[in-house]
Amino acid sequence: MRGRRGASSSRPSPRPAAAAAAAASPVALTGRGGIVVIFGAGVVCGLLSRWLGVPLLAGAGFAIGCALAAFATRPADLLTLVVSPPLVFFAATFAVEFATTLGNGSLMRGVTVGVLATLAATAPWLFFGTLLTVVICLSRGLMTNVRELRDKLAGVRLFEKEENENPVRWDESPTTTQERRLHHGEVD
Repeated sequence: MRGRRGASSSRPSPRPAAAAAAAASPVALTGRGGIVVIFGAGVVCGLLSRWLGVPLLAGAGFAIGCALAAFATRPADLLTLVVSPPLVFFAATFAVEFATTLGNGSLMRGVTVGVLATLAATAPWLFFGTLLTVVICLSRGLMTNVRELRDKLAGVRLFEKEENENPVRWDESPTTTQERRLHHGEVD
């Protein structure tokens, strides 16, 4: 048994290297994961705000969710995260209003009035959360994603321009096109 321990200890184990790599890398969410974090924070804090009667909690929770998502999302997905807070804010507000209006009279009227009133009251938090997300993502490398997208789009446009610039008609030769020209009164 002593020989086996000596042989296994001389060989490096892959577990410590993987554990060290996992400990060195922080949690990295995808763009969709960051959107879920923002939505979850918005819904939980929105519900707590309604139940506790503290309107400040809904907006502050959304802004905190935006900051957490911006710090935890991997750099390749920052562009996806930056454009999503307004839609996520609306979806979270709708979910909270739907959950709190359910069973209280007219659902359609209650949700419509509740969503409009909540959006009007918490609009500054929406702008703050969106701005916070943009600022954090800019410091984490958002401009690199924007440049990559611009380069991809420029490559697509360049390819389309070359393709449409000088079309070749394989089905007609130059001699047949001159013969086929219609005169003023003729119809093809």
